[in-house]
Amino acid sequence: MLSASQIELKDNPIDTVENIFHSKSLEFERRNVNEVVVEVEGKWDNMLLFFAWEEHLRCLHISCLLNIDAHQADTKKIFELLALVNEDLWLGHFSYWQEHQMPVFKHSVILREHEEGFEEKLNQIISIAVSECEHMYPIFKAVLTQNLSPQQALFPSRLVM
Repeated sequence: MLSASQIELKDNPIDTVENIFHSKSLEFERRNVNEVVVEVEGKWDNMLLFFAWEEHLRCLHISCLLNIDAHQADTKKIFELLALVNEDLWLGHFSYWQEHQMPVFKHSVILREHEEGFEEKLNQIISIAVSECEHMYPIFKAVLTQNLSPQQALFPSRLVM
């Protein structure tokens, strides 16, 4: 018999995602059997967490969108910032969603047939994603809206006076 924190391959991990956010009394939208979206309150602005399950790959994809309005953003600066930021990440990566002109943190998890401690692992990944987005929000905002260079935004103390 499987424990409550163990997931079987035939189970849909999106159900576990729903359970996590339901237990935190957060509203979520189940877009279809394999996708769920939840808005979480952030320190700087709300973030949109998106979860998608790809059954054939046994892969759960997690995205956390940063709500930063960047209509006139310089894509060269954005991609330079992404390269610098991603060098130091141990888990996941940041990318830029061109269609919506938003930075996004992404991570995917491959699940085994019987995944022990899945809910705890997922809670940890969600926490890391939100934490990374909170940390990077002012840096992305400075580059996307204040015309700062990635170097200026990331390393303000290194600026020569």
